[in-house]
Amino acid sequence: MKEEMKKIPGVDKLLNNNEIKELIDHYGVELVTFSIRKALDEIRKNILAGDKAIDLDEIISQIKIVIRSIGDKSLIEVINGTGIVLHTNLGRALLGDHILDELKPIVSNYSNLEFDLKTGHRGQRNSHISELMKFVTKAEDAVVVNNNAAAVMLILKTFAEGKEVIISRGELIEIGGSFRIPEIMKASGCKMIEVGATNRTKLSDYENAITEDTALIFKAHKSNYYIDGFTEEVELSDLSDLAKKHDLLFIYDLGSGLLRKPEGLPLEYEPDVRSSLKAGCDIVSFSGDKLLGGPQAGIIAGRSDLIREIAKDPMMRALRVGKMTIAALSAVMRFYLNDKDLLTKIPIFEMLNRKINNLEKLAERLVSELEKLNIRSTIIESKAQCGGGTLPQLKIDSLAVKIIHDGNKNFAKKLHAKLLGLDKPILGILREGDLLFDVLTVKEKEIKYIAENLNSIIS
Repeated sequence: MKEEMKKIPGVDKLLNNNEIKELIDHYGVELVTFSIRKALDEIRKNILAGDKAIDLDEIISQIKIVIRSIGDKSLIEVINGTGIVLHTNLGRALLGDHILDELKPIVSNYSNLEFDLKTGHRGQRNSHISELMKFVTKAEDAVVVNNNAAAVMLILKTFAEGKEVIISRGELIEIGGSFRIPEIMKASGCKMIEVGATNRTKLSDYENAITEDTALIFKAHKSNYYIDGFTEEVELSDLSDLAKKHDLLFIYDLGSGLLRKPEGLPLEYEPDVRSSLKAGCDIVSFSGDKLLGGPQAGIIAGRSDLIREIAKDPMMRALRVGKMTIAALSAVMRFYLNDKDLLTKIPIFEMLNRKINNLEKLAERLVSELEKLNIRSTIIESKAQCGGGTLPQLKIDSLAVKIIHDGNKNFAKKLHAKLLGLDKPILGILREGDLLFDVLTVKEKEIKYIAENLNSIIS
């Protein structure tokens, strides 16, 4: 064992190695030195466990692995061939080039984030979005926090801490990542009162649960699942009337964030912010990176007196958003002023608005590029989804390109894995032993890249 230990080169010797010096030029001496020590410690542990010493090339390879795990970026561009428009694991709503053009000068220069150019004094960051949000949603006022879970927690903490909140059992939803409405309520300090049944809740269930300790009635939109069959839920307007009758607040966690319904899109059954406020909700909260089509954010819109109280809460500072979110959200919101911009400049709406003949052209182009490289493929019908915890009932007619292979049951699985190992990974669909690419979420400029990398891997 001692002899094997003696074969391990010292840190100083490795720092003078030409290959290591190149790494120092790129990553800096501190990270490289740290990585050398970490790699050597691991090698020593292996020798103590009975392994033999490894040669210099292998040592340098292990050092490179440590360096790159820290020094190389891990958040990278991915090509989405799944047909899921708002893919939660891929970052949900795309912002698109129009938004990025507006972000660049804000990010690379100083801005008037909290400076009032009219008075020359300190301003409020929320002022850059509130008037626009009020106009589009028809709310009296609005504030922005970092996500919708934060928005719900802040609302409940502000108006119901230490008090009772009534909610239907059918709306105790899990948002994702094991993050659930009951847990958010507990964290906000309120007492949750469940009423009704999973599939049916009546107005009388809410009314019978009201006590002197009740602060508000809370409704959560079941945006990531649906119940069909023997069901019943209370209309927003009826809950609003009940809340007013008992001098309570009525809060609606809309979540999915559809501001209003652009014509021609399959959104007729999805509740929207503007209609919800019109129905009598005191406050509506929703996400920015779902059906709104913007950056991650939680928007709280509603009565001006209530929004002012939320804005004064000490937690507001902890949950507020930065200049990039405000700039991106402002840019997206301005597209809502013109329906033509909605369908052409917000990527999620552009995808949802794609016609089948456009999808045919994309699919045929991919098949043609693959054919040039002697890769067999075929176009099949597919059902795409909106995703991102929205529109669970919606199945979008789409097309997918299926790679034809010799029947090897591991072929598609191995190809799928190798595509994820590219510098710009390609995510397809593994289905019944085949690899598919749904073109609804594929950009035209990505077609050639997909074909070329499929060819290099298969070859």
